[in-house]
Amino acid sequence: MATYVIGDLQGCFDPLQTLLTQINYQPEQDTLWFVGDIVNRGPQSLECLRFVKSLGEKGQIVLGNHDFHLIACALGLEKYRSKADTIDPILNAPDCDELIDWLRQQPLMVKHPSFAAVMVHAGIPPQWSINEAMQHAQEVEQILGGAEWKIFIKQHLFGSKTREWVPLIKGWERMRYIVNAFARMRYCDPQGKLDFEKKGAPSSSASGRYQPWFVHPNRRNKDHQIFFGHWSTLGALDGYQVHSTDTGCLWGGLLTAYCLETQHRHTLQCPQTAKPKKNSKTTPSKS
Repeated sequence: MATYVIGDLQGCFDPLQTLLTQINYQPEQDTLWFVGDIVNRGPQSLECLRFVKSLGEKGQIVLGNHDFHLIACALGLEKYRSKADTIDPILNAPDCDELIDWLRQQPLMVKHPSFAAVMVHAGIPPQWSINEAMQHAQEVEQILGGAEWKIFIKQHLFGSKTREWVPLIKGWERMRYIVNAFARMRYCDPQGKLDFEKKGAPSSSASGRYQPWFVHPNRRNKDHQIFFGHWSTLGALDGYQVHSTDTGCLWGGLLTAYCLETQHRHTLQCPQTAKPKKNSKTTPSKS
């Protein structure tokens, strides 16, 4: 029995199947964790989504920014569409409603039952403990699984103005920060104020208030190993009690499967499959 944490797929279904063969994946025994961004930009988003859904209890997924983007587009929010999107096969599929209904009920954070390990898409702000982060994730999950989920997605989900976690933050603004942190964060200040402009890899000589979320010395969630994706320019990182798994398969990099039991990274070299980003709109799902 093994648990493999798989990096961002973004529609790269064939490389996933090759990597699973490479690691001798046993469907009846092993569990696959996916760090989110199952879909978009790659050529086989529908196949990826159907496969992950088919795993049932032998699979775990957390929602990433591209997954939220798909849900929004399925609700008709065309203003967020980009020419780089590859989600039309999902939107035109006969099981689209079933897939979207399943996807919107997936968590923002999962915790391993045996190891001190958790999985999120982008990260956990330094001001939150693991227990607090789980509680905040569940606040959003309750909305996504409830009667107000369409209102949340259509009217309140997107927006970069909500960058700061303050003691009295409430309502939709609170929910928006939680999603921004779990699904979009790369850099923040020691109090968790988010910087959405910085997207490149951190420099060893970089200084300033805004740093990668996991390097802040005051970080309160160091008691668990945190697995995350989202940051392809960061590459593979195993340090600071965190493990980055988005190693750029979409862009001709590697697809990663990290085995929790052996603490070993398995990788597969991938062909570049992403469509060019020319003339694409600026959207909340932009990676």
